[in-house]
Amino acid sequence: MVPEGTRTLPEKLRVEIDAELLELALTHRSYAYEHGGIPHNERLEFLGDSVLGQAVTVMLFTTHPELDEGSLAKRRASVVSTVALAEVARGIGLGSHLLLGRGEEQTGGRDKDSILADTMEAVIGATFLSAGPDAATDLVLRLTKPLLADPERYGAAMDPKTSLQELAARLGATPPRYSIEASGPDHDRRFTATVVVGELTMTGLGSSKKTAEMAAALSAWRVLDERA
Repeated sequence: MVPEGTRTLPEKLRVEIDAELLELALTHRSYAYEHGGIPHNERLEFLGDSVLGQAVTVMLFTTHPELDEGSLAKRRASVVSTVALAEVARGIGLGSHLLLGRGEEQTGGRDKDSILADTMEAVIGATFLSAGPDAATDLVLRLTKPLLADPERYGAAMDPKTSLQELAARLGATPPRYSIEASGPDHDRRFTATVVVGELTMTGLGSSKKTAEMAAALSAWRVLDERA
């Protein structure tokens, strides 16, 4: 059953998506496993990843003739990164529409970068199949516009820890200090990272220490960047 309010998601996206495809795009493998092995969103994710990469590549190539191959590749990688896509997903409230298994639900799956990013790609894939390549490309460019419009976000999304350290130095704040807490069984460990920068304390969740620290660092970077 699709979560309450999912019918409003196409309105947020400003595109018509077939209801069955949209439900499939929102179905995480943990939910599928608990419901008798029904189809889940990983095939749509595979398609959406390709559509996303092509749309961003063409846009960067055509609008930045001054950039060399290396610079173009760096910008593309940052825009299509897990952290960046999760930021886009949060902007449209995607987490509240997910179909998750009990385990993922209990461990904060609705706000995990990896799940949000993968689902965002699946939604792009569903858009491609429902509305065609032009509509899917338009969706990608609209969703990633905030990242593309702010060059500093390339670095922040691609390497949040370095970006936070550099921003803290510019503001005269103490260097970031990280701590990690782990929970869950060995085969499904979940990590919560806490970063302290001056008087600011932020946390981040992840399926590894690295992703948790990156999530915490990006959250702290956003707050400090707004203050700056």
